[in-house]
Amino acid sequence: MIPYSLLDLAPVPAGFTVADALNNTLDLARHAEDWGYHRYWLAEHHNMPGIASAATAVLIGQVAAVTKHMRVGAGGIMLPNHAPLVIAEQFGTLATLYPDRIDLGLGRAPGTDMATMRALRRGRDHADGFPGDVVELLQYFERVEPTPQVRAIPGEGTNVPLWILGSSLYGAQLAAHLGLPYAFASHFAPAALEQAASVYRQSFQPSKFLDKPRFMMAMNVFAADSDEEAVRLKSSMQQAFINLRSGRPGPFPAPLDDINAHYDASILAAVEEALSVSATGEKETVRGEIQKLIDLYAPDEVIITGQIHDHAARLRSFEIAAEVMRELRG
Repeated sequence: MIPYSLLDLAPVPAGFTVADALNNTLDLARHAEDWGYHRYWLAEHHNMPGIASAATAVLIGQVAAVTKHMRVGAGGIMLPNHAPLVIAEQFGTLATLYPDRIDLGLGRAPGTDMATMRALRRGRDHADGFPGDVVELLQYFERVEPTPQVRAIPGEGTNVPLWILGSSLYGAQLAAHLGLPYAFASHFAPAALEQAASVYRQSFQPSKFLDKPRFMMAMNVFAADSDEEAVRLKSSMQQAFINLRSGRPGPFPAPLDDINAHYDASILAAVEEALSVSATGEKETVRGEIQKLIDLYAPDEVIITGQIHDHAARLRSFEIAAEVMRELRG
């Protein structure tokens, strides 16, 4: 019975506004709860015209307010961008307003470019302090006796569940050492997926947070009522990858009928490698591809993402993905 969750980057489609993107996120969250998604996570990115989830904690609060029981959280907060106390206060506030519904996934990447890193007051060496920042954050969420001089209020005693996020062996080793759940960013960086899962499981040390490993695998799903339409919808994500890697991030592109006519084959091959942990097609095609990924990596949980330009098509894709996951669980 593998739980299935949803990762949303609040994409800003070309031709639409940030307000449209945020309203789309709230609409998707309402539907996701009805479709049985276990968690709804949002990710921190900065200075990206195609992503509207920069103020991640604020948006998490809005999603929690329009849903009733689904867990809502960060996938993730880039902790070196922030003081741990501030994050403890933000997520402690959320956990106080929405008890037993808030998750906090933590990453160590900047989630942005070098100039924006400086604007965030982040130095180049801040990521080196990531393990210590995670431990400090865990302490703020506990109720400590005797009372420490610095306390997170709200936050103290909320015990917000922490996840370590990663796309390399570093996060896997840290999560295993601290006895925390681990989520791998295989939806865009799948190269170390198998090795990271193995290292995490083999090195895991039981803790007061978790008695055995809990490994979450991220995957893209581009689903539609035909294979051809799903391939067309996926072309928006392919374009967005190409634009980002060439230093030209922008609003989330509209799909192309034939992406091969617009880009060199070598460029598309590199993008396909990055998006290789994906399922694309109509329902039966997607079912087969998801089943293969689950059989190969045996995750404890799957988190599904899939940026699609048209909101109605995006809703339909996540609906099909949920149908497939329910049937596979059955």
